[in-house]
Amino acid sequence: MPTTAPASKRQFPLHVHISVMFTLLLIVLGVTLGIFNYLQTTRIILNSSQQLFQQIERDVQQDLQHTYQPIRHALRLLALNANTGIEGSESRMALLEPFVQTLKDNPSLAALYLGDAQGNFFLVRPLRSQAAKDRLSAPSSATYEAWNIQRSGQDAAPLSRHFFYDDSLTLVGQRDKPDESYDPRQRSWFIPARGIHDEITTSPYLFFSTREVGTTVSRRSSAKVVIGADLTLSQLSATLARHKVTPHTEIALFDQDNTAIAYPDYSRLVAAPESTQLPKVDQLSSALSTLIAQPGTAAAELTADQRQWIVSRAGLTDGALNGLQLALMVPKDELLADAYRLRWQGALVTLGILLLCLPVGWLVSRVLVKPLRRLVQEAEAIRRFDFNYPASPHSPVLEIDQLASSMRRMKETLASFFEITASLSAHTRFEPLLQSVVLETMKIAQAQAGLIYLIDNDGPELSLKGLIIGDQPRDVNLLEAAINADPRQYPDWLRTLHQGGDSVVCTLNLEQAGMLHPVLQALDTHSAHLLGIRLHNRHGETVGILVLLLNNSDSTEDREHLRPDRIAFIQAVSGAAAVSIESQRLQARQKQLLDAFIQLLAGAIDAKSPYTGSHCQRVPALTLMLAQAASSSQSPEFEHYRPTDEEWEALHIASWLHDCGKVTTPEYVVDKATKLETLYDRIHEVRTRFEVLKRDAWVNYWQGRALGGNDQQLTQIREAVLAALDDDFAFVARCNLGGEAMAEDDLQRLQTIALRTWTRTLDDRLGVSWEENKRQTTRQEQPLPVTEPLLADKPEHLFERNDSERIEPDNVWGFQLDVPAYKFNRGELYNLSTTRGTLTREERYIINNHIVQTILMLKHLPFPSYLGNIAEIAGGHHEKMDGTGYPKRLKREEMSLAARMMAIADIFEALTASDRPYKKGKTLSEALSIMAAMCHDAHIDPHLFALFIHEQIFMQYARRFLEPAQIDAVDVDALLRKAGLAA
Repeated sequence: MPTTAPASKRQFPLHVHISVMFTLLLIVLGVTLGIFNYLQTTRIILNSSQQLFQQIERDVQQDLQHTYQPIRHALRLLALNANTGIEGSESRMALLEPFVQTLKDNPSLAALYLGDAQGNFFLVRPLRSQAAKDRLSAPSSATYEAWNIQRSGQDAAPLSRHFFYDDSLTLVGQRDKPDESYDPRQRSWFIPARGIHDEITTSPYLFFSTREVGTTVSRRSSAKVVIGADLTLSQLSATLARHKVTPHTEIALFDQDNTAIAYPDYSRLVAAPESTQLPKVDQLSSALSTLIAQPGTAAAELTADQRQWIVSRAGLTDGALNGLQLALMVPKDELLADAYRLRWQGALVTLGILLLCLPVGWLVSRVLVKPLRRLVQEAEAIRRFDFNYPASPHSPVLEIDQLASSMRRMKETLASFFEITASLSAHTRFEPLLQSVVLETMKIAQAQAGLIYLIDNDGPELSLKGLIIGDQPRDVNLLEAAINADPRQYPDWLRTLHQGGDSVVCTLNLEQAGMLHPVLQALDTHSAHLLGIRLHNRHGETVGILVLLLNNSDSTEDREHLRPDRIAFIQAVSGAAAVSIESQRLQARQKQLLDAFIQLLAGAIDAKSPYTGSHCQRVPALTLMLAQAASSSQSPEFEHYRPTDEEWEALHIASWLHDCGKVTTPEYVVDKATKLETLYDRIHEVRTRFEVLKRDAWVNYWQGRALGGNDQQLTQIREAVLAALDDDFAFVARCNLGGEAMAEDDLQRLQTIALRTWTRTLDDRLGVSWEENKRQTTRQEQPLPVTEPLLADKPEHLFERNDSERIEPDNVWGFQLDVPAYKFNRGELYNLSTTRGTLTREERYIINNHIVQTILMLKHLPFPSYLGNIAEIAGGHHEKMDGTGYPKRLKREEMSLAARMMAIADIFEALTASDRPYKKGKTLSEALSIMAAMCHDAHIDPHLFALFIHEQIFMQYARRFLEPAQIDAVDVDALLRKAGLAA
C-alpha cells in the first residue's frame, strides 16, 4: 500500500492562507497610505513652515516699526517745541509736561531727555515699578523723575538735581547729587553739530539705570541741542516668545556683532547683574551658535545638538545703525510632530481597521473553507471506512459544492460496496453466505428475485444453491436443483455466461422463461429483465453464476437500473462475492485437510503402540460428550459456558492433539510391559546367568565326583543350589512383571540375590555400538575371567542428559517438572527395584514429558487467533486442581473449563482402557470410585465430575467403547459422598 507523503512543515490550512493574504493586503494598503500621508503632510508642513518663517519675519519687522516709528514721530514733534532749543533750566523744566505726556502715550519709552553742547542735560523717566523707585530712592508716591544737570562754565562743577513728581506732576521730592560725572556730550546718542545725520539709533544695550535692554533714538533739535529717547526692547523678546513655533524653538534678534537684542527668555539677556554688555547669540544656545557659523540666510535644514533643525535667517532694516538679524530654528521632530502624529494615527487607524477586519477576514475565510474542511474530514472518514460521517453542507463556492456532490456519490458507492463486502466476509458458514450474496446484489440492482448457481467441485455441472424471491429465501426445489449437464441444453443467456461471458442483460416473458417460469409466476409478472453475472475466482475460473430478475414495466426507472455503470458496480460486488465464496470453499477444504491431518497424526500415535490404540480417538469423543453436557446445563457453574463455533473447533482440535507429543516418546517406554524391558525384555539375560549358575552347580557336582567326593552329599548340595536358583529366578521374574506396590522385604531379597556372582569369560566390549563403548569407558577394565554380580548396575547403564533436554526453573513456558539427572538408568537392580508399575523415575519423566512436547509442538503451529488457546486446552489434562499436577502445576482457577474437561476424559479413558500392557481395564464402578477419590483429593474438577455423574456421561461412553464385562452397577450416591459432593 503506498504511503502518504509527509506533510511539509510549511503547509497551513487554506483559511490561514486566506487570512494571511487578506491581512498582508490590509497591511500593505495601510503602510502605503500611511507613508503617502506622512510624506504629503511633511511636505505641506515644510512648505507651511517657510511661509510661517516669512510671516514671523514680517511680524518682527512690523513690531520693530511699531516700536520705533511712534518714537521717531514723537521726537520730531518734541524737536519742534520751542523750549527744546532754549538754554536754561527754566525752559527745560517747561518740557516736563510734554515729556510726561509722550511717556504716557508710549509705554515702551524708558526716558526722554535732551542735552546741549555745554553739557546741560534734562531727563524725564516714568517710575513704573517699586523697584525703579527703590533704585532711585524716590518717594513712594513718585510717578515720574526729572533729572536736570546744569553746567555754568567749563571749570564750574555741574549742578545735578533729581525731582520726583506724582501722577499730577506735583513735586513730591527732590535730591541733589554732588560730583555728577554724567556728560551727555560723551554719550553715543549725542549727535555732534557736524554730524552728517540728523537722527540716529544706537545699537541696543543695557540701560545703566534700569538694567533693561533698549536702544536710544536721538534727533538734533537745533544746532546745539539733541533730544533723545530711551526705548526698551523687552517687548521684542515678548514678541519673539509669541512666535515660538514649538516648545524648543530657538529664535533671536541680534546685531551685526552677533549681540543678542531680543530672546524669548528675556531673563537670559540680563542674567549677569555686574555686566553692562548684552550676551552674544552663541551664549544663549549652542544651536544658534551653529546657525550663526553657517553662511546664508535662506531656509534650510541643519544638524545641531544631535537634532535636525529647520532654520531661517533674515535681515531687518530697523533697530540699529546697520539693522538687525533675525534667526529662527525649529526642531524638525517638533515641527513635524503633527506629521508624526498623523503617521502614527494613520498606523493606529490602519491597525484598528486591521484588527476589525482580521476577525471578519478570519470568519469569511472560515465560512469559505469550512465546507473544504468538512470534505477533508469526510475523505479522512472514508479512508477509515467510516461511511456514517455527515455529508458536507452546501458551499457558496460552486467548485466546492460540485466537489461535495461528487464526494457524496463516491461515499454512497463505496459505502454500499464495503457494506456488502463486510456482510459477505462476516459469514463463517457457507449457506448463509450464499443467501447474503444474493440479497446484497438484489438490493443494489433493486431486483425482485435472485438465484445463484455454483459449479460442483468434481465437475462442470451447475447446481442451484440459493433462491430468493422478494426478500424471503425459497426452497431451491421450487426449481430443478440441477441443470442438465449438457451445456448445449442451457438457455442462451446461461450458455453465454457458462462459456465465459462476464454479464448478460435480456428480457424474458413467460414463454421464454423456461426453467425460470416458476419464478416469474411467483413474482406475478408476465415479463422481467434478466441480469446475469458470471462469478469467477482470482484465476478467472468460473465458480458460479448470479441471476437477478427485475420487473419489466417499460419505465425509465427500469432502464436506469440497467445502466452500464450500475452493471459495472454489480459486477464489482459480485467479484467480491465470488472471492468470498471461493474463500469459504478453500477454508472448508483447509479445515477438512487439517482435520484429516489431525486424525492421521492421532491414528499414527495410537498405531505406534498396540497397547495405547484408539486412546487419541476415544478422548475427543468423551471430551465432546462432557462439553455438550456443560453447554446444555442450567447449573450456575456452567451458565456462561456457551461455546461458539470457533470454540467448538478449538476443543475438537485440542482433544485430538492432546497427546501429539507422544511421537517423541520412545516406543519401548510407552509399551514397557516389564521392568527390564527396553527394546527387548532383558529378563532373558538374567535367566541366562541363572542358567550359567545352574550349569556351574552341575559342573561342581561332577568335579566333586571326579575328585572322589561323597555322591550323596554332593547331590544334596547340587539339588539345594538348583532349587535356590530356581526359586530366586522365579522371584526375580515376578518382580519383573510389576504391580501396584512392592514390599520392603521383596526389595531386601532383591539386594541379596544381587550379591550372587557369576563368572564372565568373554569381553563385553566386543560387538556393541560405539555409543555403548563410550559409556563403558567410565568403568575400569578388568582382565578375564571376571566375577560379576548376578543383577548388575553398571556405569554404562547410565545415559547422560543433553543440556538441550534440560528444563530450567525460569523457563519461558512456565514448566515446573523435576528433571532426573540421567536420561536413562538401565541398571538391572535399579529397574527391578521399581516399587510401583514398570517405569523407573527416568522413564516416568519421559512419559510425563510428552505433555511438554505437546505444548511446544502446538505453540509452534501457526493457528489462527481464535484457535490460540489450543495449546492451553491440550496441555492441561495432566494438571490437578490443587496445583500438584504437571507440567506447570496449575491450579483450578488457572485452567480453562475445556482443559479441566479433558483432564477428566483422559483419566476415565485411561482407567477403563482394556489395551494397556501393565493392567487390565477397570469396570465402571472401579474407575468412578478412583475418580471420586481423586475429586475428594482436589485432583479433578468437582463440578465437572458431578456433571459427569449426574448426566450419566460415563454410561454414554461405556455403551460405545467399553467391553460389556466392564459395565457394572454404579452407586451414584455413594460416589458423590466419596467425592465430597454430597452429605
